[in-house]
Amino acid sequence: MSVNITFTEDQITGLFGELAAEDEEKVRFKNSFFKSTTYEKIHNDRPLRILVAHKGVGKSALFRMSYEENLEHNVLSLWIRPNDIADLCQVDEDKNPLSLIEKWKSGLNSRIVELVMQQFHIETDYPLANAAIEKGMKLIDKITAIVKGIDGKVDIDKSKKLIAKKYISNHKIVIYIDDLDRAWEGTNSNIKRIAALLNAVRDLTNESPCLQFRISLRSDVYFLVRTADESTDKIEGNVIWLTWTEHELLVFLAKRVQSYLGRPISETTLLKKPQFEIVKYLYPIMDSHFMGEGKWNNRPIHYILLSLTRRRPRDLINLCTQAAREASNNRNKTIKTTDWECVFSRYSQNRLQDTINEHRYELPEIRRLLLGMKPSHEQKKLSGSHKYPEEQIINKISGIMQSGKFVFSDGRIASAKELLTFMYKINFLVARKDLRDGYIDRKYFEDNNYLSTECVEFGYEWEVHPAFRWALYPEARNIFSTIDLPTLI
Repeated sequence: MSVNITFTEDQITGLFGELAAEDEEKVRFKNSFFKSTTYEKIHNDRPLRILVAHKGVGKSALFRMSYEENLEHNVLSLWIRPNDIADLCQVDEDKNPLSLIEKWKSGLNSRIVELVMQQFHIETDYPLANAAIEKGMKLIDKITAIVKGIDGKVDIDKSKKLIAKKYISNHKIVIYIDDLDRAWEGTNSNIKRIAALLNAVRDLTNESPCLQFRISLRSDVYFLVRTADESTDKIEGNVIWLTWTEHELLVFLAKRVQSYLGRPISETTLLKKPQFEIVKYLYPIMDSHFMGEGKWNNRPIHYILLSLTRRRPRDLINLCTQAAREASNNRNKTIKTTDWECVFSRYSQNRLQDTINEHRYELPEIRRLLLGMKPSHEQKKLSGSHKYPEEQIINKISGIMQSGKFVFSDGRIASAKELLTFMYKINFLVARKDLRDGYIDRKYFEDNNYLSTECVEFGYEWEVHPAFRWALYPEARNIFSTIDLPTLI
């Protein structure tokens, strides 16, 4: 299929996708979905899996694909939204942990039964419903009571009957709980709420192994819960971290573009190729090299794309979408250097605002902290103005603290070292070590969360992620000369 690319809004969405997986048209979503090894760790018959990742990394997309595949195979599956359990999210400060766990178990029992009845179009006053809510019955027995009585008694379509038949044979039901951190504020009550939920679903799956839960959490939420509640060590083996390499991100983009152009290619095939070959699949819609200034002049375009994305597919979609709209405005047939340059500042400002919005509940004064990382007048004269040795960045943070202390939402007064760890955890800072062979070893928090500990130094320096530099230094003309491009393959 030959596609004449003019970067209309429909074409841009088709090429790069929606920012939220739930907004994507189903067929397009399934055709372009990137199945990483993480998918297999979630889409299986294990009773409990907790998917942990930063916002924008693809938790909802992975869950949606698993959910859609389950429906295709007639597996009874439920999608629980925050509104479905809003009343369960209210925590009474005086309640002990065991009471909170029991509240979650009881509430989830009721909600799941209600959702099963809705799926099979059963009214709450139907006799089957009364049997299902009999006290003392296990959740899986309640569901079985509903499903067994469906045949010949409830008017349902063929697909629902197939699901009922499959359930009777294996008693498997998969419950997806996504976006739980939508109302997250980082308070002690929030931590108690999530910890109680995790313990509750563990108890439910232990009672009935064919009852399967899939829960997604932002990494900062899980980190706070895990470090604040010792009982969560029991669920650590069920935690799956969703992370991306730069290589996988490039494959993700190439697969999407080629799928839209009518030349589908599998991620398995693409993953085996070196990056200089993968990027060629992008040439129909963007120029091969970035002809900008400084260290970025005449460099392959994927170096630039992967330098500005924080290993998050949503970052990549955002950047490409904005540049494609600029290409449309300029009547360009491909995305050119001038198109990219026009959007870098806006892209950077948006990433900074996103980060502030996402983490302000953990650190209310986050805006003052991040904006305080703007290079000083003397630093602006240096090519490495956003790079700091350990001692220098601690001094930098201590200087910011002179205008007022920083207090976490749980009441703790933050030290300079704790603020360094916080900025590392939210991907504002990246650890780096320049090796003798010229290779730059960069570490994200997900790679090693001990690099910013109080007790040990590992010889890494710190740099502000390139995605934020235009926002911190809007008047700069030489930002390209301050960003060292990654070593790619």
